[in-house]
Amino acid sequence: MMASRSLLKPRRWWASFSGINTPGNSNATSLKRAAVMVLLRHGDRFLLLQRANEPNRGLFVPVGGKVDPHEDPRSTAVRETKEETGIDLDAARIRYAGSLVETSPVAYNWWLAVYLADIDLVDPPPACNEGNLEWVHVEDLHRIAKPPSNEAIYDYVLRGQPFAFNAVYDASLTLVSMDDEISGEAVL
Repeated sequence: MMASRSLLKPRRWWASFSGINTPGNSNATSLKRAAVMVLLRHGDRFLLLQRANEPNRGLFVPVGGKVDPHEDPRSTAVRETKEETGIDLDAARIRYAGSLVETSPVAYNWWLAVYLADIDLVDPPPACNEGNLEWVHVEDLHRIAKPPSNEAIYDYVLRGQPFAFNAVYDASLTLVSMDDEISGEAVL
Protein backbone atom coordinates (compact mmCIF):
# COMPACT_ATOMS: atom_id res chain seq x y z
CA MET A 1 0.00 0.00 0.00
CA MET A 2 2.83 2.43 0.78
CA ALA A 3 4.39 1.89 -2.64
CA SER A 4 1.22 2.87 -4.48
CA ARG A 5 0.88 6.10 -2.46
CA SER A 6 4.43 7.16 -3.25
CA LEU A 7 3.86 6.46 -6.93
CA LEU A 8 0.94 8.91 -6.97
CA LYS A 9 2.88 11.79 -5.44
CA PRO A 10 4.88 12.63 -8.59
CA ARG A 11 1.63 12.81 -10.59
CA ARG A 12 0.07 15.18 -8.06
CA TRP A 13 3.24 17.28 -8.01
CA TRP A 14 3.21 17.49 -11.82
CA ALA A 15 -0.51 18.36 -11.85
CA SER A 16 0.09 21.37 -9.61
CA PHE A 17 2.39 22.89 -12.25
CA SER A 18 0.54 21.74 -15.34
CA GLY A 19 -2.80 23.43 -14.77
CA ILE A 20 -4.58 20.09 -14.51
CA ASN A 21 -7.59 20.35 -12.25
CA THR A 22 -7.06 17.75 -9.55
CA PRO A 23 -8.19 17.62 -5.92
CA GLY A 24 -6.00 19.97 -3.91
CA ASN A 25 -4.63 21.79 -6.96
CA SER A 26 -5.62 25.37 -6.21
CA ASN A 27 -2.97 26.82 -8.55
CA ALA A 28 -4.60 25.50 -11.73
CA THR A 29 -6.63 28.65 -12.44
CA SER A 30 -3.76 31.06 -11.79
CA LEU A 31 -1.44 29.67 -14.45
CA LYS A 32 -0.94 31.79 -17.55
CA ARG A 33 -2.96 30.72 -20.58
CA ALA A 34 -1.44 31.01 -24.05
CA ALA A 35 -3.57 32.83 -26.61
CA VAL A 36 -3.34 34.96 -29.74
CA MET A 37 -4.92 38.14 -31.00
CA VAL A 38 -5.02 38.91 -34.71
CA LEU A 39 -5.37 42.46 -35.97
CA LEU A 40 -7.11 42.13 -39.35
CA ARG A 41 -6.42 45.24 -41.42
CA HIS A 42 -7.71 46.48 -44.75
CA GLY A 43 -6.12 49.80 -45.65
CA ASP A 44 -6.89 52.21 -42.83
CA ARG A 45 -9.51 50.03 -41.11
CA PHE A 46 -9.37 47.13 -38.67
CA LEU A 47 -11.96 44.36 -38.43
CA LEU A 48 -12.69 44.19 -34.69
CA LEU A 49 -15.03 42.10 -32.58
CA GLN A 50 -17.39 43.72 -30.09
CA ARG A 51 -17.49 40.86 -27.58
CA ALA A 52 -20.82 39.46 -26.41
CA ASN A 53 -19.28 37.49 -23.52
CA GLU A 54 -16.69 37.88 -20.77
CA PRO A 55 -13.91 38.63 -20.68
CA ASN A 56 -14.24 42.10 -22.17
CA ARG A 57 -18.00 41.97 -22.81
CA GLY A 58 -19.08 44.96 -24.91
CA LEU A 59 -15.51 45.99 -25.74
CA PHE A 60 -13.91 46.01 -29.18
CA VAL A 61 -11.04 43.52 -29.48
CA PRO A 62 -9.10 41.86 -32.27
CA VAL A 63 -10.18 38.31 -33.10
CA GLY A 64 -8.26 35.55 -31.39
CA GLY A 65 -8.38 32.84 -28.80
CA LYS A 66 -6.61 30.16 -26.84
CA VAL A 67 -3.74 28.10 -28.20
CA ASP A 68 -4.79 24.44 -28.28
CA PRO A 69 -2.46 21.69 -27.04
CA HIS A 70 0.13 20.75 -29.67
CA GLU A 71 -0.66 23.92 -31.68
CA ASP A 72 1.73 26.78 -32.38
CA PRO A 73 0.56 30.42 -32.05
CA ARG A 74 0.62 31.13 -35.82
CA SER A 75 -1.61 28.10 -36.50
CA THR A 76 -3.90 29.32 -33.72
CA ALA A 77 -4.13 32.72 -35.43
CA VAL A 78 -5.19 31.06 -38.69
CA ARG A 79 -7.71 28.78 -36.94
CA GLU A 80 -9.25 31.47 -34.73
CA THR A 81 -9.58 33.90 -37.65
CA LYS A 82 -11.43 31.22 -39.64
CA GLU A 83 -13.67 30.28 -36.69
CA GLU A 84 -14.60 33.87 -35.80
CA THR A 85 -14.74 35.51 -39.24
CA GLY A 86 -14.85 32.77 -41.87
CA ILE A 87 -11.74 34.33 -43.43
CA ASP A 88 -9.07 31.88 -44.60
CA LEU A 89 -5.67 33.35 -43.82
CA ASP A 90 -2.49 32.10 -45.38
CA ALA A 91 -0.01 31.67 -42.50
CA ALA A 92 2.61 33.40 -44.66
CA ARG A 93 0.46 36.59 -44.74
CA ILE A 94 0.43 36.90 -40.96
CA ARG A 95 3.13 39.06 -39.38
CA TYR A 96 4.17 38.74 -35.75
CA ALA A 97 3.73 42.15 -34.11
CA GLY A 98 4.63 41.47 -30.49
CA SER A 99 3.55 39.93 -27.23
CA LEU A 100 1.33 40.89 -24.33
CA VAL A 101 1.69 39.27 -20.92
CA GLU A 102 -1.22 40.00 -18.57
CA THR A 103 -0.70 39.28 -14.87
CA SER A 104 -3.18 39.54 -12.02
CA PRO A 105 -3.55 38.09 -8.52
CA VAL A 106 -6.75 36.38 -9.69
CA ALA A 107 -7.45 33.91 -12.50
CA TYR A 108 -6.91 36.47 -15.30
CA ASN A 109 -3.37 35.61 -16.46
CA TRP A 110 -2.49 35.44 -20.16
CA TRP A 111 0.45 35.28 -22.54
CA LEU A 112 -0.67 36.52 -25.97
CA ALA A 113 1.12 36.48 -29.30
CA VAL A 114 -0.14 39.45 -31.32
CA TYR A 115 -0.29 39.17 -35.12
CA LEU A 116 -1.15 41.55 -37.94
CA ALA A 117 -2.71 40.39 -41.21
CA ASP A 118 -3.61 42.58 -44.18
CA ILE A 119 -6.80 41.21 -45.70
CA ASP A 120 -9.24 41.91 -48.51
CA LEU A 121 -12.30 43.95 -47.64
CA VAL A 122 -15.20 41.85 -46.40
CA ASP A 123 -18.29 44.06 -46.43
CA PRO A 124 -20.56 43.65 -44.68
CA PRO A 125 -18.53 41.96 -41.93
CA PRO A 126 -19.43 38.30 -41.46
CA ALA A 127 -21.62 37.06 -38.62
CA CYS A 128 -19.76 35.83 -35.54
CA ASN A 129 -21.01 33.77 -32.59
CA GLU A 130 -18.61 35.65 -30.25
CA GLY A 131 -20.23 39.06 -30.86
CA ASN A 132 -20.45 41.61 -33.67
CA LEU A 133 -17.65 42.19 -36.16
CA GLU A 134 -17.22 45.78 -37.27
CA TRP A 135 -14.76 47.72 -39.41
CA VAL A 136 -13.14 50.48 -37.33
CA HIS A 137 -11.17 53.30 -38.98
CA VAL A 138 -7.72 53.97 -37.49
CA GLU A 139 -8.85 57.47 -36.46
CA ASP A 140 -11.60 55.88 -34.33
CA LEU A 141 -9.38 53.36 -32.52
CA HIS A 142 -8.77 55.84 -29.69
CA ARG A 143 -12.51 56.48 -29.24
CA ILE A 144 -13.96 52.96 -29.15
CA ALA A 145 -14.55 51.01 -25.95
CA LYS A 146 -11.62 48.58 -25.65
CA PRO A 147 -9.45 46.89 -23.03
CA PRO A 148 -6.94 49.45 -21.69
CA SER A 149 -3.93 47.40 -22.82
CA ASN A 150 -5.08 47.51 -26.46
CA GLU A 151 -4.47 51.26 -26.85
CA ALA A 152 -0.69 50.73 -26.79
CA ILE A 153 -0.97 47.70 -29.08
CA TYR A 154 -2.71 49.76 -31.78
CA ASP A 155 -0.19 52.59 -31.38
CA TYR A 156 2.81 50.29 -31.75
CA VAL A 157 1.30 48.32 -34.65
CA LEU A 158 0.45 51.50 -36.57
CA ARG A 159 4.07 52.70 -36.12
CA GLY A 160 5.42 49.29 -37.17
CA GLN A 161 7.22 49.01 -33.83
CA PRO A 162 7.64 45.55 -32.25
CA PHE A 163 6.69 45.22 -28.58
CA ALA A 164 6.84 42.94 -25.57
CA PHE A 165 4.30 44.36 -23.15
CA ASN A 166 3.87 43.37 -19.52
CA ALA A 167 0.49 44.47 -18.16
CA VAL A 168 -0.19 44.17 -14.42
CA TYR A 169 -3.73 44.19 -13.05
CA ASP A 170 -5.00 44.40 -9.48
CA ALA A 171 -7.54 41.97 -7.96
CA SER A 172 -10.46 43.95 -9.47
CA LEU A 173 -8.78 43.64 -12.92
CA THR A 174 -7.91 47.32 -13.16
CA LEU A 175 -4.76 47.85 -15.21
CA VAL A 176 -2.20 49.35 -12.80
CA SER A 177 0.98 49.30 -14.90
CA MET A 178 2.22 48.37 -18.33
CA ASP A 179 5.75 48.41 -19.69
CA ASP A 180 7.55 47.43 -22.86
CA GLU A 181 10.48 45.08 -22.30
CA ILE A 182 12.06 45.99 -25.65
CA SER A 183 12.33 49.73 -24.99
CA GLY A 184 12.39 49.44 -21.20
CA GLU A 185 9.78 52.20 -21.04
CA ALA A 186 6.56 52.44 -19.08
CA VAL A 187 3.62 52.45 -21.49
CA LEU A 188 1.04 53.28 -18.83
